[in-house]
Amino acid sequence: MLRILPWIVSLAVSVYLVNQVRKPTRWTGQLFARIMNGSHSRLTDWGLTHVHIGKAFTILDVGCGGGRTIQKLAAATDGKVYGVDYAAGSVATARSTNAAEIRAGRVDVQRASVSALPFPDAAFDLVTAVETQYYWPDLANDMREILRVLKPDGTLLVVAETHKGSKYDWAEKWVMKALRSTRLSVEDQRKLFETAGFSEVQVSLEPGHSWLCATGRK
Repeated sequence: MLRILPWIVSLAVSVYLVNQVRKPTRWTGQLFARIMNGSHSRLTDWGLTHVHIGKAFTILDVGCGGGRTIQKLAAATDGKVYGVDYAAGSVATARSTNAAEIRAGRVDVQRASVSALPFPDAAFDLVTAVETQYYWPDLANDMREILRVLKPDGTLLVVAETHKGSKYDWAEKWVMKALRSTRLSVEDQRKLFETAGFSEVQVSLEPGHSWLCATGRK
């Protein structure tokens, strides 16, 4: 028993850390959320080049993580930016990251699920989702829920660092399987957007990193 104890401990720690990536907790998870703020920054910048951000836009960032995307969006518009995440650690970190904007009334961060967004119909000009769609519990329903809160002619932007069929697919698929995540191909994304009711669907790739960006309009 003593011989296998280190393996049991290592396995338990590995499972814990994997779950922190998927759903950061209030304490340890805040560290992961802050790390992701940095590691996803260039990906986010690239993704945001695919959408127009108006100066009076009302914007929602779904699965806001540590809040860096909210920060970037708030810097790009004079309108209000909302963020939601289902993980307590992410919400705490996003609020800390955007503390000044929250005090100024320009940012609001709430704990909520993409499956039941706490907003009225037609509330947002733009909804962003960076490195989060993998973990949505019901992709078809969740896409329709985002469509519900978009204004007519509003846009959904989905940005993903990994996707099925990428040049790193052989390695990524095992990591994403451990995270219990859903990986989509380019055509899967296109079909998902169109089936949910989005129009003018476009899917772009950044070959150097194999990043994926998908947009659709209401």
